[in-house]
Amino acid sequence: MSATTARHTARRVNPPAPILLAACAVAAAGLALTGGGVYAALNATAANTTAQNASSGTLSLTMAANGVGFGHVVSNLVPGDVINRYVNLSQGASLDGRALTLSVADATPTKLTTDATKGLRVTVTQCSGTWTTAGACTGGGATTTVLATSVPLSTLATTPATLVAGTIAAGSALNLQVSLTLPDQNETTTNGTVPVGTIQGLTAALTWTFTESQRTATTTGS
Repeated sequence: MSATTARHTARRVNPPAPILLAACAVAAAGLALTGGGVYAALNATAANTTAQNASSGTLSLTMAANGVGFGHVVSNLVPGDVINRYVNLSQGASLDGRALTLSVADATPTKLTTDATKGLRVTVTQCSGTWTTAGACTGGGATTTVLATSVPLSTLATTPATLVAGTIAAGSALNLQVSLTLPDQNETTTNGTVPVGTIQGLTAALTWTFTESQRTATTTGS
């Protein structure tokens, strides 16, 4: 190889000059900025000029005593006694309710509330008018049994019972008679000693709870 050829070869493999590299970098950055500007040049929005108002409803159920209500002591029950208590349930004015149930809890459980055969039982009757504490459905109202006769409290303690399966209109009222009874049964007290498993001499501290769900959700358009 001649000396001239060697010099030409050496020049071909020399790296680019720093000035050339800097120029290329500036050119590439300019192209990137130009391309980015194309995508961000135009924007558009649309919005309603009158605000859309939206609000949530309130589901509420309140209970008021008609007469002495549940707060009155029931004492000295014997088999066959029936004790009636009257309460009014009011559906709040905002939302309809549905699926009204009743459950009971006993703070001091005994056979009165744990024995399905000997223990206390309940029936609930609705009056479309107004109950008197003497047990009369007045105001031209009709009565409807909403909880079947003699449901054991032991059942209500574990499984709430349905009183109204359908809708309860907002602003409406349910006037209820809750009848508590000790079922007929036989026991013999011998020489002052009550039999084993007696129903006598027991007490219960009852809390009655009415529960409902919201109305069925809907889809509307306008």
